[in-house]
Amino acid sequence: NQQEVLQSGGKVFFEDVYGVKHEKTIKELQDQIIDEALVKRNYIFGSDKLGRDYFSRLLLGIRVSISVGLISVLISLVLGVTFGALAGYFRGWVDDLVMYIVNVTWSIPTLLLVFAIVLAVGRGFWQIFIAVGLTMWVEVARLVRGQVMSLREKEFIEAGHSLGFHHFRIIFIHILPNIMGPLIVIATANFAAAVLIEAGLSFLGIGVQSPTPSWGTMLKEHKNYITSTDKAFLAIIPGIAIAIMVYTINLLGNGLRDAFDVRSK
Repeated sequence: NQQEVLQSGGKVFFEDVYGVKHEKTIKELQDQIIDEALVKRNYIFGSDKLGRDYFSRLLLGIRVSISVGLISVLISLVLGVTFGALAGYFRGWVDDLVMYIVNVTWSIPTLLLVFAIVLAVGRGFWQIFIAVGLTMWVEVARLVRGQVMSLREKEFIEAGHSLGFHHFRIIFIHILPNIMGPLIVIATANFAAAVLIEAGLSFLGIGVQSPTPSWGTMLKEHKNYITSTDKAFLAIIPGIAIAIMVYTINLLGNGLRDAFDVRSK
């Protein structure tokens, strides 16, 4: 006990698991505990208000942003290309029906529509994919419809009709490859917009939920640090990361457009 330790001059006598007796001072025991039991770590960007490694959470936030952008763009491309190609190629009542749906969806503000879908299907990781993807297909559909309507009157399409090619072969093999450039541009623009929408929803608290790391959530958790403490970088770093990702995606889209545009070769 404490009294015996004081009487022995601050020394502690004990046996280890092998029955060997040891004699150490309190200072020696404290140093031993610090060396063997405590783990020291250095964080590049420090830690957040809950003591978590900020740099690790920033890297994991890339996974969320890329996943939301990629899957949302895939959903919008599948819906937009399908409906836009059918409307532009067949025209008539098909065009009227598709454009009616497009105009109704277009009249609703994008962010408001995302709010409604998120509140309807619930908050979470996968719900963001669905919500963002279902609001972006109208832009793709309008672009594809206009491009298909201009190409369906070309001579090589008339030649396909003369050879008896099926309509879907003409659409997906002969028309769509010729609009790949504009399609890639709008896909990358939607990718960047999806990243921004996901960050905005997470910042407002209806996007990706904690503890899943998201750049929007990190901004929300540390926004008060900008004016109240000297750790404003905790809120500035996620904002810079979002800006860099959006800029990079736009540059990538321009490069892919030049590489895959068959009409420029």
